Amino acid sequence: MTAQEIRKAYIEFFKSKGHTPIARARLVPENDPTTLFTGSGMQPLLPYLLGDSHPDGNRLVDSQTCLRSQDIEEVGDNRHTTFFEMLGNWSLGDYFKNEQINWFFEFITKVVGLDPNRIYVTVYSGDESLGIARDNESESIWRKLFDNLGIDSKTVDIGSEENGYKVGEQSGRIFFYKDKNWWCRAGSAENMPVGEPGGPDTEMFYLYPSVQHNKSYGEHCHPNCDCGRYIELGNSVFMEYKKTEDGFAKLPKQNVDYGGGLERIAAASLDNADVFKISLLLPIIEKLESISGKKYDSHTNDMRVIADHLRGAVFLCVDGITPSNKEQGYVMRRLLRRAIRFAFALGIEQNFLHEIVPIIIDLYSPDFPEVNSSKEKVLEVLLKEEKVFRQTLRKGVRELQKMAEKGSVTGKDIFTLYDTYGFPMELSLEEAQTQDYPINDDWKADFDQQMTEQRNRSQTASKGTFKGGLGGHTLQHKKYHTATHLMYQALRDVLGDHVIQHGSNITEERLRFDFSHPEKMTAEQIKQVEDIVNKQIDNDLTVTFEEHPTKEALEDMHVLGAFGDRYGDKVKIYRMQAQGSEKPFSLEICGGPHVDHTKQLSEEGKKFKIIKEESSSSGIRRIKAVLS
Repeated sequence: MTAQEIRKAYIEFFKSKGHTPIARARLVPENDPTTLFTGSGMQPLLPYLLGDSHPDGNRLVDSQTCLRSQDIEEVGDNRHTTFFEMLGNWSLGDYFKNEQINWFFEFITKVVGLDPNRIYVTVYSGDESLGIARDNESESIWRKLFDNLGIDSKTVDIGSEENGYKVGEQSGRIFFYKDKNWWCRAGSAENMPVGEPGGPDTEMFYLYPSVQHNKSYGEHCHPNCDCGRYIELGNSVFMEYKKTEDGFAKLPKQNVDYGGGLERIAAASLDNADVFKISLLLPIIEKLESISGKKYDSHTNDMRVIADHLRGAVFLCVDGITPSNKEQGYVMRRLLRRAIRFAFALGIEQNFLHEIVPIIIDLYSPDFPEVNSSKEKVLEVLLKEEKVFRQTLRKGVRELQKMAEKGSVTGKDIFTLYDTYGFPMELSLEEAQTQDYPINDDWKADFDQQMTEQRNRSQTASKGTFKGGLGGHTLQHKKYHTATHLMYQALRDVLGDHVIQHGSNITEERLRFDFSHPEKMTAEQIKQVEDIVNKQIDNDLTVTFEEHPTKEALEDMHVLGAFGDRYGDKVKIYRMQAQGSEKPFSLEICGGPHVDHTKQLSEEGKKFKIIKEESSSSGIRRIKAVLS
């Protein structure tokens, strides 16, 4: 099956089990200060897994585009990508372990047609010190499935991943792990704060017998080994516990959260461990072969990086991001520039995105209409960035010449070219050799040291940020959510209807809001927006919400939404309206949370104030505001 066929079959399969398909969320999460990108399929649904009611019911299915920028250095092997799709199905207090495990096994073996003899699974081993039971129920379900097919269902207790490399597979089929098979936002049951939900999970792996175990990862192979013999196809989380002062208690409602990599499942259906051979990536590779005159088999790493990075950049642009030197825009710029740099290694020195980007758009347009409708904008943004970066590369060549004139080129010089000018290490070396510039013998060790120090700085800077998760629901968060609605409408009143939200970020200390506007706001305009918001706060607007069909909301009610947002069949519409008024001041699609009355924003004499207005990227302005 092609990846496109698997995606469609998955949605249809779970529709037949009573699930409602929901639209993908943007790659940039709204109102979530903990993460830059949507990095998993469950991330947009976390509020509902924690108890909120979903407008489309308690059985949901989708295919969510995801981006994990922390994996950028991992791209180049046969399975890691920064951009990927995660097939997902959820039960919000409905079915549980038996249905989930049986249904997914049925889908993988009967619909996709994978060989059950090559399927291996992991389950949670429990933690006696915390009073959390071993997941014998999942083990029993798996054992029955394998036994019915005449497959030996031997169980092996592994414990930690590290221990797995010591004890190995032991001819097992069902493997018990500890922390690896526990899901919570804190990472492990032991580190969970009071009030936090979590639960055991079960993961499915597919064995590639032709892949030899690489002992550099550890002495023995096991399902969670990184050598590539076992590839994870999906993870079913059973959220059934809540941390209390006295330990762990069962939740009143038990949820199921499944996420599985579409690319990896598609590769398994081809019986090929290389995800870059699937139908969503191979056309990009083939075009690169045509442009460069090189073959994938001999330039594998370069072509994998280019194909992956350009997919991610295209979808970031579809979802309203443009290249910049800040946050999501910076990651997008880095993806594009890395792709162009690796193209140099293939001998592609001319602009080439105009040949690759339309292929990516055509691959995704049938299933994601927003990709096709954004085609012209995507091409404009990406081709402009390519042109600018090629000029930057020329600056790098001149800088290298200046460095060489001072003496031999050092590893620190080469790192500076890479870090400051985006100049490829390989290109620096090639240019130095072509121009006969002397290079220090120890340049590589020097370069690697600089790179390590940079990574350490980056890791230090990112401490305290979750990989994903839910923004806060405190009173302060609710106040700033509400203030954001008021400000959005005020901006449109002052600047015009061309103002469209391009993202927001809410913390307990401030709100941040990105919007379309071609120029810097004047001091007078900023004051007008502040006055309008404070007036509406004083008017004590009542804040209510109601659910409506999406088409009715967007076409008939003309409610506001965020650029790039994708909605399901129903949406929540928040209305902020003064008593006795014939129409609301603000009418906007949002997931919440908000206060009940706007007067709550002015408690303790606080006023709404814009503390900063600046450029976020080309044509996009950014406001930071506080209640003080």
